[in-house]
Amino acid sequence: MSIEKRMAELGLELPAVAKPVAAYVPAVVAGNHVYTSGQLPFVDGALPATGKVGASVTAEDAAGYARQCALNALAAAASVIGSLDRVTRVVKVVGFVASDASFTGQPTVINGASELLGEVFGEIGQHARSAVGVAVLPLDSPVEVELVLEFA
Repeated sequence: MSIEKRMAELGLELPAVAKPVAAYVPAVVAGNHVYTSGQLPFVDGALPATGKVGASVTAEDAAGYARQCALNALAAAASVIGSLDRVTRVVKVVGFVASDASFTGQPTVINGASELLGEVFGEIGQHARSAVGVAVLPLDSPVEVELVLEFA
């Protein structure tokens, strides 16, 4: 089954590629890997929330935003490789969580991205991962996710 059909079954569609907010490109191909820039949870060009997880943003909401970040990263990847059907492995996910000083649930938040990748890609969606708490992210976003994908 194609990834596009799988996404449709899940009620998902790739969003438009988010425009960079600084001097970078959304994704780069090197050999048989695509590296995405960190993707914020933009929906129709706007952030659905701002602030720190564990303060003004709940961990549950932040996991949903991480899921949106992963969708945005997949759109960026597709823009440079043509089709997500070319993906042979999700290699790595790096997730950043703008965290209140007492918040320690970064892995649970980034599960939003990891679980989406598993739903979309199945076994080849299993990946290595980092989930990092940070003081602040661009535009006061609560989460940011980047991907490394292998493709043929």
